[in-house]
Amino acid sequence: MINMNNMIIRRINLKDPKEGKHVFGTVKVGKRGQIVIPKKAREIFEIKPGDKLLVLGDEDQGIAIVKAELMENFALDVLKGMGMLNDEKSNSE
Repeated sequence: MINMNNMIIRRINLKDPKEGKHVFGTVKVGKRGQIVIPKKAREIFEIKPGDKLLVLGDEDQGIAIVKAELMENFALDVLKGMGMLNDEKSNSE
């Protein structure tokens, strides 16, 4: 079920985006479930052919796509901070 109050709030926010926030338009899902990431988004987020992307989902808020390396680096930093990983293991690639 769609909460129309949230939709209205989001529409208002889209008219006055904050710095660093972007609206790239809409994309169409193809028969095989594929989408094309808009060129401007690829440029801003430095997404290149062959990059791995992580698709995250929240049933209330929707789908987010992030570069997998960002999440991998974040996870490694957390593990290092907890003393569960030393630098040798993280540099083994």
